[in-house]
Amino acid sequence: MSKLKISVGILIIMLLTVLVYINMINGSNKDTASGIILRNHKSIVSTIRTGLRDHSKEITVRFHAKNDHMSGIEVMVSELMEEALCETGVATEGDYIRYQYGGYEVRYSNTPDDKGYLYTVRIIPKYYTYLSDEEWVDSEVSSILSAMDFSRKSTDYDKVSAIYEYVCDNVSYDVVHKNKDKQHTKTTAYAALKYKTAVCQGYAVLLYRLLKEAGVEVRVVTGTALHDGNEEYHAWNIVCVDGVYYNIDATWDTAFGARDYFLKSDETFSMDHVRDEEFMSDGFYEEYPMAESDYK
Repeated sequence: MSKLKISVGILIIMLLTVLVYINMINGSNKDTASGIILRNHKSIVSTIRTGLRDHSKEITVRFHAKNDHMSGIEVMVSELMEEALCETGVATEGDYIRYQYGGYEVRYSNTPDDKGYLYTVRIIPKYYTYLSDEEWVDSEVSSILSAMDFSRKSTDYDKVSAIYEYVCDNVSYDVVHKNKDKQHTKTTAYAALKYKTAVCQGYAVLLYRLLKEAGVEVRVVTGTALHDGNEEYHAWNIVCVDGVYYNIDATWDTAFGARDYFLKSDETFSMDHVRDEEFMSDGFYEEYPMAESDYK
């Protein structure tokens, strides 16, 4: 009986923790802000991404190094996390993770050994949903898209239009929890689908998930927007139709009962929406070229 309990306990720990063993390369020319170069870098990032997607409670990284690198650990983790949150083309990764978790804690130590130092780094993410919530979202998203019955003949516009209408018609703005900073569920696709109410981030993340699953390229964009003369922090989407990107804002179109913020160019949209700096760089615009005019 005691052996069974131990085995079950070990299994639970394995499910809750992603453990990564890595080696360190000293003297590499690769440039990193932390100064720490890790062997199998891509597989490490992939493992962290999988841990985030699967809501692992702890992601543990261990590596050997000849020298003391304790001062660079937090920067190293920041670099790895940023890479893990990059776009991959998978609907449950990229922005879907980035905007549904509230950062992480990092704890680390080193122990002298015959190779120099053994480092143990523990990344403890903070999620806005539970894994069971995401499993429910998976099922709901599948049902919604099945009902839309897209075919090979469905264009990007067909998909964007149908999904946008669905979100605008089925989700209302969460005025109850809007100013409750500790109520993070309001910012998730889960809240938008389960409770039919969310704030702007919840709208944007739900659109991201549905459009990605439908095969449409989309991103979540953050910045500020003018509402009743007041500047508010805001989130919306850019979506690809016919090879170029357009702005869409389901939050505002829901609130105003119109479609004034659907497939808009930057020229039209920027009159009351201003992107955060990271979404205004030359590199971002090269990767996501915006349409010169509103969609006709």
